[in-house]
Amino acid sequence: MSIDQDLEYDLPMDRLEESEPQCPFGTAGSCCRICYMGPCRVSDGEQGMERGVCGASPGTVAARNLYREIAAGTASHADHAREIAEVLEEIADGDLSDYDVREPEKLRTIAEDLGLDSSGSDTAVAKRVSKAAIEDFQDGNGETLNWMERMPAEQREHLSAQGIQPQESVDKEVARAMHRTTQGNDAEPAHLLTGGLEAGLADGYAGLTMGTDLQDVVFGTPKPVKTTANLGVMEEDQVNIAVHGHSPVLSEMVIKYADELEAKAEEAGAEGINVVGICCTGNELAERQGVPLAAHSSQAELAVTTGALDAMVADIQCIWPGIGDIVECHHTRLITTVDYVNIPGAEHVSFEPETAESDAKEIVERAIEAFGDRHTRQDYAVEIPETPREALVGVSDDFVLEVLTAANPESPAQPIVDALAEGHLKGIVGIVGCPNPKLRRAEMTEHLIEDLLAHDVLPVVTGCIGHITAQAGYLDPAMTDELAGEGLSAVLHDLGAAAGLDGPLPPVWHMGSCVDNSRIGNIVRAISEDSGVPTRELPVVASAPELIAEKAISIGTWALALGLPLHTAPTLHMEDSEEVTHILTEALKDITGGYAIQEENPEAAAVAIRSALDERREALFGEA
Repeated sequence: MSIDQDLEYDLPMDRLEESEPQCPFGTAGSCCRICYMGPCRVSDGEQGMERGVCGASPGTVAARNLYREIAAGTASHADHAREIAEVLEEIADGDLSDYDVREPEKLRTIAEDLGLDSSGSDTAVAKRVSKAAIEDFQDGNGETLNWMERMPAEQREHLSAQGIQPQESVDKEVARAMHRTTQGNDAEPAHLLTGGLEAGLADGYAGLTMGTDLQDVVFGTPKPVKTTANLGVMEEDQVNIAVHGHSPVLSEMVIKYADELEAKAEEAGAEGINVVGICCTGNELAERQGVPLAAHSSQAELAVTTGALDAMVADIQCIWPGIGDIVECHHTRLITTVDYVNIPGAEHVSFEPETAESDAKEIVERAIEAFGDRHTRQDYAVEIPETPREALVGVSDDFVLEVLTAANPESPAQPIVDALAEGHLKGIVGIVGCPNPKLRRAEMTEHLIEDLLAHDVLPVVTGCIGHITAQAGYLDPAMTDELAGEGLSAVLHDLGAAAGLDGPLPPVWHMGSCVDNSRIGNIVRAISEDSGVPTRELPVVASAPELIAEKAISIGTWALALGLPLHTAPTLHMEDSEEVTHILTEALKDITGGYAIQEENPEAAAVAIRSALDERREALFGEA
């Protein structure tokens, strides 16, 4: 395909339209494909079989499918955490020159939380912490995951009393999930879903929390930093490199060596090198270094169509295969870097922490070569479509807790508790996940957030939802008074003053990437333990308003295990089982305190979320 053809692009929205109408059995969770007697369509509805060929009920099928989704998400986050645990181990052993312990105090805090000796040199403590981390992937400690020590103590005891506790190894938890859900094994829906809760806890602690903890130790704890967002962050006269995926182990090195190779880019005719972020690795770089947020995962192909992108450097997760088709029509180099992740149409540079300098330099040099191809083509159109939006990112849990401590040193949670009791703050909603083309058409996230803000509910966001909110202007403190209700606005001004800022905190708090959902969990834990209110009673809700990936299901299951109401859209794959629907929307309240809210209309979703928050505030303070 010629680079200067008049192209018609096949983009996500186009492919979504081509897929419709989608299979109703698949979307309702009633299609069973785990053996070769089927597929069986097993449903409590009018259509489908009452039982599968093996005799599986609709509840068995739906519960098994959900459990497998949770296990896949857990495996994804755990593998991410494993990478940074191994990097920390190599730092402790003196085997890496490009990485170091940047946050020794946080390293010691984590060690103490895990019950480890926090004395001695940084490398000695790093060795102990990395050993405990790697135990969580291998043989374990003989009881449960080491990182479960980072869970709110009261809720952990509550679940343990009901026999809900992950295996001592996250790898064993995932393997057990796959074994239990094979044909001819576990078939009792409630029992299967209990296993799902345990896998969700493994995800929340040996995946999300461990990953964030150790990335902060190695790369630094985020502080609020100004950046810009949308495709307008690309520069026509610079080498544009987009890092895409989830791992700062790679992207931090791309930034480092892009700076060192500026002169080489200038020799090629560029004014410099412009590194921008896509998806969660973009969030990682934004919150630590202020790197611009170019695009969320479903916009990655659009970034290529601008003609300005010289290289898209991908590591793991959320890299849509359609990008390979788009780069064929452009000069853009799609560069994969992880040996177990290959994308059609990509070239590959195997990135290893031990050879980070040479690997990162090769990646940047390939981008400079691509710029040379673009720069010499006079007939090649570049169209950068938008003016960037201002955003304040990096509102980490550490920063929030510092601000709360500054506001009330003796009881840091008290400002939040007081604001909730007085009704200035009606609740907190952690909004996470991906932009789903099914719900982008209705701007699901934007409508939900604007309703919550107007009713004094604080949205805290991670992942690609962070990109959506940045592009909409919700991360700009200048928008606080316009978007937030009177009570919430006052709270944000007070916290901004306590933080020493010139104005309020932004109306929506950006806490980072998908693994950084643990930051939301850490704030919930701090409020719970400081106030004495169990997490299952706090006016906090989790929402995945445009979920796509199995990772979102495992994150949501962790939230349910913490005792939080969980809103999802699209609805979970369970509608064809009345039993599973009842367990997750009603019966679970008596087990963990959490429950599922299923609503795809943004206004109705906001009402349901606010009702859940009001119910909890009324129980705590006597009035909604």
